[in-house]
Amino acid sequence: MTKKGLKIATIGGGSSYTPEIIEGFINRHHELPVKEIWLVDIEEGREKLEIVGNLAKRMVEKAGVDCEIKLTLDRREALKDADFVTTQFRVGLLDARIRDEKIPLRYNCIGQETTGAGGFAKALRTIPVILDICKDMEELCPDAWLVNFTNPSGIITETVLKHTNIKVVGLCNVPILMHMIAAQVLEADKDDVLVHFAGLNHLVWGRKIYYKGKDVTRKVVEKLADGVNFTAKNIPDMGWVKEHLLDLNMLPCPYHRYFYLTDKMLKEEIEAAKTEGTRGEVVKKVEAELFELYKDPNLAEKPKQLEQRGGQYYSDAACELINAIYNDKRIIMPVNVQNNGAISDLPEDVAVETSCVITKHGPMPLNTGHVETKIRGLMQVVKAYEEMTVEAAVTGDYNRALQALTMNPLVTDSEIAKKMLDDIIRENIEYLPQFKKYYEENLK
Repeated sequence: MTKKGLKIATIGGGSSYTPEIIEGFINRHHELPVKEIWLVDIEEGREKLEIVGNLAKRMVEKAGVDCEIKLTLDRREALKDADFVTTQFRVGLLDARIRDEKIPLRYNCIGQETTGAGGFAKALRTIPVILDICKDMEELCPDAWLVNFTNPSGIITETVLKHTNIKVVGLCNVPILMHMIAAQVLEADKDDVLVHFAGLNHLVWGRKIYYKGKDVTRKVVEKLADGVNFTAKNIPDMGWVKEHLLDLNMLPCPYHRYFYLTDKMLKEEIEAAKTEGTRGEVVKKVEAELFELYKDPNLAEKPKQLEQRGGQYYSDAACELINAIYNDKRIIMPVNVQNNGAISDLPEDVAVETSCVITKHGPMPLNTGHVETKIRGLMQVVKAYEEMTVEAAVTGDYNRALQALTMNPLVTDSEIAKKMLDDIIRENIEYLPQFKKYYEENLK
């Protein structure tokens, strides 16, 4: 760590979430001496970077914190000697997300930005960029921690673990939301509630819930089965099949609806696409409103409207994680890390999302051992899909990409998978250098 204070580089600094990460560093400044925050973006994001960057500067000034906000389109300048790098970028911007949602719907499959065929497309676009960032980090800040919340977070984290020498932790706001709902159901302070998480990113289960030393898992599950509302902003609250949830006897994550209630979720997506638009189209409007707010020279704090985005709490969790590593806090947080035997039913070298003790050496996963049969099968199939997706995205192997997509539980069969894959490559080719040769020989 630098003696004069910490340097943070945020890739995707023009994101609408940036005010939350600035707020998080301001709130922790008494114990986390961040002196420079470099907000980095690309030319297409220049205007948003200027708007959100100026808001960040006003926030720091209002708080009276000794921290300099720097805006740049030069990623290498931002990365040089950084202590922590956070990634929150979207390759292809929101238009690409909207395509990710619409392509699967053409074939009567779930269209969602991080899971199913949409998440697959997002991974193919993102992996070349994250590898390029890590290559720069290996040269310019080899000792820095990479805190990734670019989706699909588990797949991106696994790519970095397998194909770079960078220290990486993946983050997601979904376990945070699950922790909060458990505390609300118990009418308890969240600091008195401990949830032991195990699974994958956007496929994680709260296997055990404890309140002041007592196992209260059943109480929380029964409340959910009775109809307590529980979802994220970007996922419709469809409820659950009561008998299924009671027998599961674990806290599901909102994304489990895509696997447990596939037909119902698909019908909702098709109807929404015809009326208000896909979630990406809705978010585009929300973002436009947010950036209009951000332009206000009198605004010097994170606006309440930011909570309408599906990823609220991501950035604060990133600040808490950085704080815990820097100060060796040894608190327990659910993060995406290398398995290393924590979940016995998965390979050791893959990324898992699980409860970890956060130390200055990084996250140390709590041991789960073998998971219950009722969740093991789905977890293993989705992990195999993720492993093949990483391989396909790194190598540009069309056949491996087809195998990955066919294996995904939200894709109906291999013929549909091939049609979707061809559409994904055609409509994203400017972001898929690894598939350029295949495209020119077979799809152009």
